[in-house]
Amino acid sequence: MRLSFKARRWLLIVHSVFAAILLGNMVAFLIFSITALAADHANLAKACYQAMHLLSRTSVRASTIGATLTGVLLSVWSNWGLFRYYWILAKEGLTLITLFLNLWAMQTWTAEALQLSPAEGAEAFVVHVELWTGIIVQLLSLVLMYILSIMKPWGKRMKPTYK
Repeated sequence: MRLSFKARRWLLIVHSVFAAILLGNMVAFLIFSITALAADHANLAKACYQAMHLLSRTSVRASTIGATLTGVLLSVWSNWGLFRYYWILAKEGLTLITLFLNLWAMQTWTAEALQLSPAEGAEAFVVHVELWTGIIVQLLSLVLMYILSIMKPWGKRMKPTYK
């Protein structure tokens, strides 16, 4: 099934909105995590982690699922296909990382951060490292997906020749 030009454009708009929300969420996570780490008061840090946890259960999940579904539909209902181009395969790999981070890891790590007390030094450090790693990997993945979508490098995959 192929989409009309107008339908494809609307689906692309919806996909772009979900992707923009997802990027905005991760920028907010970065700001909240910096604020929590630099906070002089435990209440401020806890408020940052509560906001991150709320986002991870709502907006992050919804935008991840929305961007993934609309991205798959755009590939399937257009000439791009799911496996024809290397740049699409790269985006699919990055999408798997994003799915894992957003549907499981971010919510788990923010819940762990909420349970921390300032006295838990080593455990708090591990949770902060996990959270920061997730945020940085997520931001890099999203930026790379944007770049791949715009640049479309590497061209079409070669069809296997059978003898």
